[in-house]
Amino acid sequence: MNKEPLWTKNFISVSASNFFLFVTFYFLLVTMPIYALRELGGDAADAGLLTTFFLVSAIIIRPFAGQWIEKVGKKKILIASQIIFLAASTLYFFPHTLETMLTLRFFHGIGFGMATTATGAMVAEIIPDSRRGEGMGYYVMSTNLAMVIGPFLGLTVMKEWGSFVMFLICIVISALALTAGLMTNIVERKHTVRAISIFQLKFNPRDLFEFSVLPIAVTGGFFSIIYASLLSFVSVYAEELHLGAIASYFFVVYAVVLLLSRPFTGKWFDQKGAHVIVYPAIILFSAGMFVLSQTETALVFLVAAGMIGLGWGTLFPSFQTIAIQEAPPEKKAVATATFLSIYDLGIGVGSFIIGWAITGMSFSSLYMYCAFYILGGLFVYFLLYGRQDKKAREMEKAEHQIV
Repeated sequence: MNKEPLWTKNFISVSASNFFLFVTFYFLLVTMPIYALRELGGDAADAGLLTTFFLVSAIIIRPFAGQWIEKVGKKKILIASQIIFLAASTLYFFPHTLETMLTLRFFHGIGFGMATTATGAMVAEIIPDSRRGEGMGYYVMSTNLAMVIGPFLGLTVMKEWGSFVMFLICIVISALALTAGLMTNIVERKHTVRAISIFQLKFNPRDLFEFSVLPIAVTGGFFSIIYASLLSFVSVYAEELHLGAIASYFFVVYAVVLLLSRPFTGKWFDQKGAHVIVYPAIILFSAGMFVLSQTETALVFLVAAGMIGLGWGTLFPSFQTIAIQEAPPEKKAVATATFLSIYDLGIGVGSFIIGWAITGMSFSSLYMYCAFYILGGLFVYFLLYGRQDKKAREMEKAEHQIV
C-alpha cells in the first residue's frame, strides 16, 4: 500500500513560510532588549516589555483570526497577515522612544499571531490524515530550526554591523515569509462573505475558542511554562557555569537531535498512538532538565540539550497534532488559535514566574525543581487527556464487539 505524499509543494511552502516568520520572531526576541538598553535608554524591565507587548497582541488576535479564516479562507488571511508583518518590519527604523517602539511591537505581534494561526490551519489541511503525526513533527521542526538560526543570526548581525543592517535583514526575512505564503495554494470552499461582515466578530467564548482542544492545550501550556525558563535563562546559566563560549550550541544540539529523531517519532505517533510517544517524552524532558541542573562541564551541558530536544521537541508537535485531531474539520482554524494562544500564555506566564523565582535561588536549583514539575505533567496529561482518550477507545472497542 503506497503512502499518501507528505512532501508536497504546499507542505514545503507553508513550512517555509512558518520558518521565516519564526526566524524573524527569534531574530528580534534576542536583539530588541539589547536595542532598548543601548539606543532607547530603557532598563531591563522596559526591555522585557518589548517581548510582552508582542506576545500579548498575538494572543489577543488569534481567536479572531480563527473566525476570519472561517469567513474568508486560510490563504487570504495568511497573505493579509504577512503583509501586516512585513509592513511592521519596515517601520523599525523610525521609533526613537520606548513608547513608540512598544506600539510598533504590538502592531507586529498582530501580524505574527494571525499568520501563525493561518499557517497552522493550512498545514492541518495539507497533511494526509494517515501521516498527521509525522507531518506535524516536520512542520513544527521548522519552528525549532528558526529558534536556532534566528538568535544566532540576530546577535551576530547586531554585533558586527549594528541595528540598521539588523532591521534591513528583518525586512528581507519577512519578505521571504510572504513569498513562501504566496506560493501556497490549497483548495478551499467558496466564501461568499461581504467585506463588512469580516469585522462583525462573535465574542461568545464558544466562537472565540474551540473547547474540545482545551484539555490538551492546557497540558501544553503547563509544559510551556518550563520551556520559558530555557528560552530566557539557559544562556545566562551557561555564563554562570563559565560555559558561555558554548551557550549558543545548546539549541544547535537541540535542533540536531530533533532532526535525527523526527522520522521515527512522527511515524510512531501515527502507528502506535499518542500515549506511546507522550509518556516517554515527558520522562525524557524531565531527565534532561535534571541533568541540566547538575551540569558542570560542556559535555554534560550539551547532553542535557539533546535530551531536552528529544523530550520537549517531541511533546510540542504531539500536543498540536492531538489538538487538530480533536477538533471538527470546520473548527481546525479556531482549534489551532486556541492551542497556540494557551501555549504562548504559558510562555508569558513562565517568563514572569521564572524571572521572579530566580531572584531567590540558584539556576541549578531552579532547573532541578523544573525537572520535578515536569514529572508532575505525567498526571496532568493523564487527567486532562489520557483518561478521556482511554475511555473513548474502550467504548469504541465495545461497539466493535457488539457489531
